[in-house]
Amino acid sequence: MNPATSRRTFLQDSALLTGALALSASRAARAADSPQEAVVLGVIGTNGRGTALASSFAAVGGARIAYVCDVDERVIDKAVSAVGAKQSQAPARVTDLRRIFDDKTVDAVVIATPDHWHGPATILACAAGKHVYVEKPACHNPREGELMIEAARKHKRVVQLGTQRRSMHGTIEAIERLRAGEIGQVLYSRGWYNAVREPIGFGKPAAVPQGLDFALWQGPAPDREYRDNLVHYNWHWFWHWGTGELGNNGIHSLDICRWGLDVDYPRRVSANGGKYYFKDDQETPDTHTVSYDFGDKGLTWEGRNWQHRGIEGSTFGIAFYGDKGALVLDGSSYKIYDKGDKLVASQAKGFSGHDPHLSNFLACVRSGARPNADIEDGHKSTLLCHLGNIAYRTGTTLDLDPASGRIQNNPAAAALWNREYRPNWEPKV
Repeated sequence: MNPATSRRTFLQDSALLTGALALSASRAARAADSPQEAVVLGVIGTNGRGTALASSFAAVGGARIAYVCDVDERVIDKAVSAVGAKQSQAPARVTDLRRIFDDKTVDAVVIATPDHWHGPATILACAAGKHVYVEKPACHNPREGELMIEAARKHKRVVQLGTQRRSMHGTIEAIERLRAGEIGQVLYSRGWYNAVREPIGFGKPAAVPQGLDFALWQGPAPDREYRDNLVHYNWHWFWHWGTGELGNNGIHSLDICRWGLDVDYPRRVSANGGKYYFKDDQETPDTHTVSYDFGDKGLTWEGRNWQHRGIEGSTFGIAFYGDKGALVLDGSSYKIYDKGDKLVASQAKGFSGHDPHLSNFLACVRSGARPNADIEDGHKSTLLCHLGNIAYRTGTTLDLDPASGRIQNNPAAAALWNREYRPNWEPKV
């Protein structure tokens, strides 16, 4: 298939999948009846996170990696080697994700692409009868998140977001203690992320490196010229493809903050910050603070990617404040304080990694149950990232419909609810 083949042509070609979907349903039913039958996976995006996920899925039990896929042929080998060390049969190598969707023997896909591919790839995968494990953030813009939920429900697919703390025993225990009232009525939460990143410089137009299919890398995003400081990681800091540090790492703390507060959509969002440190091509802020008002509860997120010093002695964390005390989580433990700020409980559960989350996904593929980080929750938490970015980009306070999270009476902000797509690539359910 020509990599530039449009989404419309692909969907026409995919009419051949009708019989395949019936067979896939049959295979899923057999997997539910026989826990020993491996769930067959294709991993899409192998530079970094994708290779780690491929290796872990191959080792966690109950899965077999049939494909690894990347638009850059230079990075696929490491994923093939990592998987080959964990299972007897090496996975096939492909550069076009649509080849995986065409294969009727594949039960599910793992999507670890850049942000602008998360939503469209998930929607296409669901239409092709595949279950989906998609990395955070769920999508590039709010409308894609809504469509992902629609696609998952319409095609009866399991879609799990890669917010792995939802499956970590220590985090689950901390949330249970909140629910049990150990710090009283929880009224406010705070999340943060601090790191030291390098500047990306000022990019120049350049020839596309051999082995990189840049047209397919861009996929649904409108064409932009190749520049020498974009691929493979720096796209995070450009709005056309990425969601900044708020979407990149803020999602992890915001998801737990929202879970612990037991809230869905805010009624008001405001943001401040800027590029105070970096002097380079980055468009997203290097210093960013967002406040969310849920009416009877509040939430704040703070991020800096040029200075390590964080809050509560941790570069990453989540804190909950109640009328009888506080609970603080970092990456490996949680602590509970009484109203007088005395430490009354401490639990070092350790960072249990993403394996429990992967196992939860595989179990739900077999049973049809909703996973720990179902796409509906994933969308709600990712939406907090998008709203924080939209408030920052427009310089306005967002008033929202608390029943849907939709922006009200702000045309400039509402225009960022969706995005422009390459012709014939707009995601549809």
